[in-house]
Amino acid sequence: MLESHGSGAAFFDHDSDGDLDLYIVNGATFATYRDRSGPGNALYRNRGDGTFAEITQEAGVGDAGWGGGVAVGDIDNDGRPDLYATNYGANVLYRNRGGDRFADATQEAGVGGDQYSASAAFFDYDRDGDLDLYVANYVVFDAENLPAEPQLCTFFSGLRVYCGPKGLVGAPDVLYRNEGDGAFTDVTQASGVAAANRYYGLGVVPVDYDYDGDSDLFVANDETPNVLFQNQGDGTFQDVALIAGVAYNGDGDVEAGMGADFGDYDQDGDPDLYVTHFFTETNTLYRNEGGVRFSDVTTTAGLAAATVEMLGWGTRFFDYDNDGRLDLFVANGHVYPQVDQAATGTTYRQPNQLFRNEGGGRFAPVSAGPGLAQAKVSRGTSFGDYDDDGDIDLFVVELNDVPTLLRNDGGNAGNYLVVQVFGREDNRDGVGTRVSLQTAGKRQWRTVNGAASYLSHSALRVHFGLGATQISDRVEITYPNGSTYAIENVPANKLLVVRQEQGHALLKLGANPF
Repeated sequence: MLESHGSGAAFFDHDSDGDLDLYIVNGATFATYRDRSGPGNALYRNRGDGTFAEITQEAGVGDAGWGGGVAVGDIDNDGRPDLYATNYGANVLYRNRGGDRFADATQEAGVGGDQYSASAAFFDYDRDGDLDLYVANYVVFDAENLPAEPQLCTFFSGLRVYCGPKGLVGAPDVLYRNEGDGAFTDVTQASGVAAANRYYGLGVVPVDYDYDGDSDLFVANDETPNVLFQNQGDGTFQDVALIAGVAYNGDGDVEAGMGADFGDYDQDGDPDLYVTHFFTETNTLYRNEGGVRFSDVTTTAGLAAATVEMLGWGTRFFDYDNDGRLDLFVANGHVYPQVDQAATGTTYRQPNQLFRNEGGGRFAPVSAGPGLAQAKVSRGTSFGDYDDDGDIDLFVVELNDVPTLLRNDGGNAGNYLVVQVFGREDNRDGVGTRVSLQTAGKRQWRTVNGAASYLSHSALRVHFGLGATQISDRVEITYPNGSTYAIENVPANKLLVVRQEQGHALLKLGANPF
């Protein structure tokens, strides 16, 4: 399992120079894990000319554990984003000290842990103005005491492969509350998330799915029911996944949840959910019906047949062609190399997929160049406009292969608006802020959140595709504390910078907003 789960990456602006840098998490082998001789994680500075320079050593962020995921958040509201890298074993928190320097603050913060960790997410669940941390853990597993004879399971077509997690004890997820002084407190029990966290956690997405003003949390679990933690507003959560209809698929089957994301693909004002799954299961699109109710619309949306022979991981709703509708990307790749040895209906290396939102609740697969068509064993995926040209690019981590940077060429044929939010009373990066844009009677909604996909973090800037529209009638910002700010008659192809209680500015995309 450790060898097959892969790792993630993060687009984020580590040095506050206005463009997106890149952090890549690397895995290990049992040999390199024991002596920490693996490649280690890597940080690349964006040079601003379409290229990157590695600065891992001087930055001090090259953790050489058995890497899994990454979360990014400004935990002390000092204007510098901090890094949290998950591992099999102890996780690592790097505090950003500025000047391309980070410091290991794991021990003083109390967020190391000792589990088999997967995705993690920074979000402000208690609305106190600083970012808390949720860590999804997978199974209880001891790499130092492996069985002499590896257990093999029968996969269909007579192939013998390593077993999945069934039969193992699920590792408990952890919720850490930010105390505002550099330390975090484990509130897993007190918050109520311990009641439903002995599953096999992989994907994590914070979301205010019911728009009641506080952040809820979705956890995609492998071969066990998903969890939707509804924030009760008093520091506690309740799992409502079953009554909401997202614990299982529409047929009532448990699925192998990997990556996930929320996005309002049907533009009805509430966030819908997409979850990637194992081969033969299809990925699942859940339409938010309002209240505490979702419907499985995978088949009617045109997403069933296209995904049933794939094994999905990283995913995201994003408007790749700037037409004003949220499209979908899925990173694919099997876990069993043996599937190539028989007529299984699938392959180990798989092409990634891009689904264009056709409107009317339907998606259609599209070809988007040779980079997307390459068959690899993809895992975590990060999204962001690294070249500041007005469309969203992708970075895909590949298992046992060089990663893939997919530059979006042509997505900016349509107009766009990029919004960057800074908090003052709320957390500094505005995580959890809702942004709506209205043009010609139509509205789009986004939430400031980088934690989604699989094991990865994406850029925090909010991106709207506008098509042929030159002027947006109204942009409205709703901060986590409930305060609002509106701007009217906003020109297209700009970076709109909004500072809580301080107003806004319109900049050319590529300008430094800091």
